[in-house]
Amino acid sequence: MPVLAAYVVPHPPMIVPEVGKGSEEQITRTIQAYRQVADEIAALCPETIVISSPHSVMYSDYFHISPGKGARGDFSAFGAGKVRFDETYDQELAGAVCDLARTSGFPAGTLGEKHPELDHGTMVPLYFIRRHDLSFRLVRIGLSGLSLPDHYRLGEMIREAVEKTGRRIVYIASGDLSHKLQPYGPYGYAEEGPAYDGKVMDVLGRGAFGELLTFDENLCEKAAECGHRSFVIMAGLLDGMAVEAKALSHEDVTGVGYGICTFHPKEKDESRHFLRQYLDKEAEEIRERQGHEDPFVRLARETIGRYLRGEKRIRVPENVPVEMQGRAGVFVSVHEHGRLRGCIGTILPTEKNIAGEIVRNAVSAVSQDPRFEPVRPDEEAYLTIHVDVLSQPERIVSEKDLDVRRYGVIVTNGRRRGLLLPDLDGVDTVSQQVAIARRKAGIGKDEPVTLERFEVIRHE
Repeated sequence: MPVLAAYVVPHPPMIVPEVGKGSEEQITRTIQAYRQVADEIAALCPETIVISSPHSVMYSDYFHISPGKGARGDFSAFGAGKVRFDETYDQELAGAVCDLARTSGFPAGTLGEKHPELDHGTMVPLYFIRRHDLSFRLVRIGLSGLSLPDHYRLGEMIREAVEKTGRRIVYIASGDLSHKLQPYGPYGYAEEGPAYDGKVMDVLGRGAFGELLTFDENLCEKAAECGHRSFVIMAGLLDGMAVEAKALSHEDVTGVGYGICTFHPKEKDESRHFLRQYLDKEAEEIRERQGHEDPFVRLARETIGRYLRGEKRIRVPENVPVEMQGRAGVFVSVHEHGRLRGCIGTILPTEKNIAGEIVRNAVSAVSQDPRFEPVRPDEEAYLTIHVDVLSQPERIVSEKDLDVRRYGVIVTNGRRRGLLLPDLDGVDTVSQQVAIARRKAGIGKDEPVTLERFEVIRHE
């Protein structure tokens, strides 16, 4: 069996004695579990170890696979420069993953490496593994800002490349859990921290990988987790396989969650194609919701569908409903798998009616948002769409006149102008709202701005 085993492990530099200098004794259970993992890997004698690390090269819209013959690294950033690594990459396996990505138009490859040195998310696992006399090559993969289903797809691609090359591999999903578990920890405490750790350790311990795809983005963000997307790549690697899963340890004494789990694949199991199940369910739910969409969202969806199917000049319907005959600024937001996929709008009206604004901005949202690649036709079934119709902006004196749930904000400094809609997930305070609007406009936090507020009628 090409995939011999997979492991979820943390990467605290302090666990390395030369770095910890005694502080590692706080996490003895984690150390013991790590040693057990290393012993198992040594017994398996893999040809290649594939490591996904949150601290490797990372892009918002691309998975980076480390290129070249190999890389070096050390713990000098943590005061232990004598702990060094000189690893050889498995170029054939990495190339096979890149070929599959290229053929399918998937955003993964070896482009854009800025720092070739090994990162600590890779070196901490290697520290324990290299205590054994093992000969293996390495494939190092970074995470991305893409959706959880995309991370799962990458795992499926890695599996296909492993089978194509005939490699015997072990997979290491490197990643800490929540960073907000204790008030005395370096990142403080949030109630979402223990909630995330408890949930993810339960899911991993049961090998219920499909549930990894359903974690709420806000929970993950507020828990300040580190490794969730790494775990999802691993889940994709093991797609369609029965798995013997075991949670070895979990500790939170430093305020950061360290979890270690082992996964040993068994026979094929058709009931464990979790991404297929997730996408089928999501597409069905979206189809059901479409029957209840109001005319604003229906027009945006029909416009997007026609555009994705090749119609480039889409005219506004002749019989515009009464509620769309007025003029107003309109924003069209497109989400996929719970993540923003595109959002374009107008602060003030530019078309002769609201219907025209919707058609124009719906096309722009899926094709011209500079933060994202254009939406592909195969994504249409998974899109959720919001249409926000804006009131006339009004000048306000200070942030005290804002309410993050009721009002959107516009900040202006000269020709620079930034807008943020109201009542957005993860934006809980006015100061957050204004700060994000400033960043969108490229306005520094100390630069003066004029403030405007507006209300929206949201169509979902």
